[in-house]
Amino acid sequence: MQHECSPQHRPDGGLSRGTMLIFAAAAGLSVANIYFAQPLLDSMARDFGISPAAIGLVVTVTQLGYGLGLIVIVPLGDIMDRRRLVLGQGVLSVVALAAVAAARTEAILFAAMAAVGLLAVVVQVLVSFAATLATPANRGKAVGMVTSGVVIGVLGARFVAGVLADLGGWRAVYLASAAFTLAMVGLLWRVMPRTGSPDSTDSYVATLRSIPVLFLTDRVLLVRGILALLIFAAFSAFWTALVLPLSAEPFGFSHTQIGLFGLVGMAGAIAATGAGRLADRGLGQWTTGVSLTLLLVSWGLIAFLPVSIPALLVGVVLLDLAVQAVHVSNQSIIFDRHPQARSRLVGGYMAFYSLGSAIGAIAATTAFAHAGWVGVSTVGAAVSAAAWLTWAFTRHRPIRVEQAM
Repeated sequence: MQHECSPQHRPDGGLSRGTMLIFAAAAGLSVANIYFAQPLLDSMARDFGISPAAIGLVVTVTQLGYGLGLIVIVPLGDIMDRRRLVLGQGVLSVVALAAVAAARTEAILFAAMAAVGLLAVVVQVLVSFAATLATPANRGKAVGMVTSGVVIGVLGARFVAGVLADLGGWRAVYLASAAFTLAMVGLLWRVMPRTGSPDSTDSYVATLRSIPVLFLTDRVLLVRGILALLIFAAFSAFWTALVLPLSAEPFGFSHTQIGLFGLVGMAGAIAATGAGRLADRGLGQWTTGVSLTLLLVSWGLIAFLPVSIPALLVGVVLLDLAVQAVHVSNQSIIFDRHPQARSRLVGGYMAFYSLGSAIGAIAATTAFAHAGWVGVSTVGAAVSAAAWLTWAFTRHRPIRVEQAM
């Protein structure tokens, strides 16, 4: 594939740090659109008259929309110009965000949130684009840097959403995001390299059909997908449910105060690039095992929420470090499996992620309604233990690339 762009963007010359940073910023803003709702669930519930047990559906429909986009939109990156794909999704995202801000009924809210999730998969197009432009020796580093932007977007979203909601209500969050997304589209239009022929000549239908074939015939892809489902179920369970006890008595924290917990978790962004470099050195399995152990330990600290905020904060740091380190390791490993199908790989892999996030969100709010924070902690610990066992029972099996394409 030949690129009509400056040398710093060419695959043989690698990906410039400046371009990686812009990709990271764009990815962070896009993924933030999915997570803005989490610290706003109580406000949305009051505005629309939705019960606390059911408000988790706002997150669930967004994640389901995201999952659909991973299957029907992200694979297009293998068969068309990624630049056009990114810019088109950005413009439509502006429309969807404005629709959320203007929603007056539950039906419109849920539909608009699903559209926000559907279009937010531009993040994965950017990740696969960065992996393609980077040199093989630095692919993990590039994926780690862009993923660091994603981490900052995920966790910073809660703080930004909290501040804006306290100042102007939850709708102001989505209006502001629409404006910033439009500005980011303009920046990407200026800096994204134009591409020549696509990575694959397959038809769209053939491209979609190949996704399950890839994951069912390559055990490594399947294991990494299952790990993604489990770790993000644990991640979503914590961050979706956290607003419910912190906004109630005896804490009564404001949206801004709750958002600060997301800033504490930004330590995960530091781990993201480091995990990518370890994967470049062939240490992806080792990084995964250590990180999953930390994830399990984190829930033992998170369970202290009713008693100790400091213990919770330490647990937050460990949770985000662990989840993002596994996530970066997963992507670094799968991108090397089938280079000609990176968009399909990331689409299929992130479908596991989205399903896990959706399951974690509704499981956490349901558990909280029936058993309080103990219920949420039990769900998170059980899912984390399942992830560790999955890694433990598969780590010694031989790794080879199946000829699925």
